[in-house]
Amino acid sequence: MQTMNINGPRLLAQLQTLAAIGRTETNACCRLALTDEDKQGRDLVVGWMKDLGMSISVDPIGNIFGVRPGSQPELAPVMTGSHIDTVRTGGAYDGNYGVLAGLEVVATLNDARQNTERSIVVGIFTNEEGARFAPDMLGSLVYVGGMPLDEALAIKAIDGAVLGEELKRIGYQGTAALGVHQPHAFVELHIEQGPLLDADGIKIGAVENLQGISWQELTIVGQSNHAGTTPMRLRHDAGYAASAISTFVRDLTRKMGGNQVGTVGHVVLTPNLINVIAARATITVDLRNTDEQLLQQAEQALNEFLKSLSESEGVTITSRRLARFEPVVFDAALTDRIAHHAEALGLSHQRMTSGAGHDAQMMARICPTSMIFVPSVGGISHNPAEHTEPDDLIAGANVLFATLTELANQESNP
Repeated sequence: MQTMNINGPRLLAQLQTLAAIGRTETNACCRLALTDEDKQGRDLVVGWMKDLGMSISVDPIGNIFGVRPGSQPELAPVMTGSHIDTVRTGGAYDGNYGVLAGLEVVATLNDARQNTERSIVVGIFTNEEGARFAPDMLGSLVYVGGMPLDEALAIKAIDGAVLGEELKRIGYQGTAALGVHQPHAFVELHIEQGPLLDADGIKIGAVENLQGISWQELTIVGQSNHAGTTPMRLRHDAGYAASAISTFVRDLTRKMGGNQVGTVGHVVLTPNLINVIAARATITVDLRNTDEQLLQQAEQALNEFLKSLSESEGVTITSRRLARFEPVVFDAALTDRIAHHAEALGLSHQRMTSGAGHDAQMMARICPTSMIFVPSVGGISHNPAEHTEPDDLIAGANVLFATLTELANQESNP
């Protein structure tokens, strides 16, 4: 069974059909979580699941699961999947590829009339991006018990909408029990969203671990005043403080080196006028590292700098935690299987770290988990220019097929 190949043209066509939903004038894919566009995408993919004869369940946080039953339903299922929500300036493949490749595995098995011992579940997790509701990976976090359901349903979006109300509005607050499928193993296929595979000419990434993530929103309050008449020594400039924090974060990553990265990605100044000293600034800081102790060191260094900056500039700085996830080490045996299948298919491969967060990091809390990466041309993602060559998309789906079908015919541990 493992020598079979998926139907590449069918997978590529479905990717483009889904990408057309929420398409903007700049050619971006914009399906923010639980918007009308997200509903349209969900409806489309659920329809494809039904066409494949899969049974559908939706849980109270809006996660969707399509199940292809195995011949021994008492065995724990094998699960794959990802997300179909996007950032505002998304591409065609981020998340969508992992879901649709999972459906293609099912379609290929159906075409060949091949049964598996274990059921195969394809999941669509709610609000993986965190672009509308924080934190990211929200649906999978709730699924594995990492956040209470009531707390998640009460989260407010950047546009003021309440998550639970939006789930009901689009018709995707389901009744299936949280954690309804406890997997034998979980494998997520994804574009790399980084430059390494493309730069090295490697076809498949067997993902060994995933960086820890620390997100904070900082609010800086100073004093608004005239830009021409206020001496520099008497200013309490929230705009300057915001830029100083951004510079500090970059300097911190250079000082720590290694796998430490940091980003100030969102800045809002008030009153945001050319000739007025900013009275208020709101910024976000994103820190990531593969080592938990080093990530904590980075957080501590930032906290100390904020205290010093507040005192020297006469501003107040308050912090709100948006997300905090420790680094994840994926199941070594499962990562070995992915590398084995890539080699058996004649595909170059390398072990690697994921720099982005994924639903797989949550699923790793409850079952053996790993990820398969394919190249992102130029390392570009969260951008309309996001692109992966068709042959690489097909190759990754073939590795997923081989891995899932092997796992689905296993009776023992992965």
